[in-house]
Formats: sequence, C-alpha cells, structure tokens
Amino acid sequence: MDFGQLAGIVIASIFVNNFVLSRFLGLCPFVGVSKKLDAALGMGMAVIFVMTMASLVTWLIQNYILNVFGIPYLRTIAF
Repeated sequence: MDFGQLAGIVIASIFVNNFVLSRFLGLCPFVGVSKKLDAALGMGMAVIFVMTMASLVTWLIQNYILNVFGIPYLRTIAF
C-alpha cells in the first residue's frame, strides 16, 4: 500500500465515513462543548465509548440472536 492509498483511506474515514458527522449523532457534545479543551476531550471520549459499546451490543444481538433465529427483520427494533 503506497502513501496515496493510505492518504485516501484517512481522508475518506475522516470526512466521508465519519460516523458522527454522517449520522448527526452526538452533535450536541461534538459542537456545543468545544469551547474548553478539557470538556471537549472528555465529551469526545464519552461519545467514542458509548458508540463503541452500542455498536458491539447491536452486533452481538444481530449475529447471535436475530440471525440465529431467522428474524433479521427485527433489526431496526433491536438497534
């Protein structure tokens, strides 16, 4: 992988595939608390933690409950 491909992946992940900016989730802490560096860092870490845990739990529900029992159409309710 050369530098151009790596730069493209980084740019895409920051601007195109950014979960917060593409879904408008957590914009209040993302925008509203950025006046103080400590508060912005703490709130940013909290958003990262919550999104990681929520993604992990919903992945587990999807793969080990919904898919196993053949009810993937309940995905929206589970998420």
